[in-house]
Amino acid sequence: MAQQMMAAEEKSLGDLFSKLAGDTSTLIRQEVALAQTELTQKATKAGKNVGSLLVGGAVAYGGVLAIMAGVILLLAQFMPAWASALLVGVVIAIVAYFMISSAIKQLRNMDPMPRQTIETIKEDAKWLKKEVT
Repeated sequence: MAQQMMAAEEKSLGDLFSKLAGDTSTLIRQEVALAQTELTQKATKAGKNVGSLLVGGAVAYGGVLAIMAGVILLLAQFMPAWASALLVGVVIAIVAYFMISSAIKQLRNMDPMPRQTIETIKEDAKWLKKEVT
């Protein structure tokens, strides 16, 4: 009779550890999936910012060339052509600087770490420690 009770206790203890191992495995798979999702979202956001930076630069380049030519020709009527070209070039460089600085600042302010996943892993570790003890 005592052996039957011991066998039942051992079996239930084994079942508990088996269930704990299965739950832990599931939890780890879910955390990995969460980390992948979070990193994908952050990479997509960074990609959009980089894409905007590149497209903005290309569009600005084409537009600037046409506008510069027109403004240089207009200013050349009032000052030497070299001075009008220099003035237009400086103004365009200032505008480009602010556009590029803004995009770089946004990229630098982006946090690449999967903070949500890190927090849930910490919570999971606490839960697992509690379950084991």
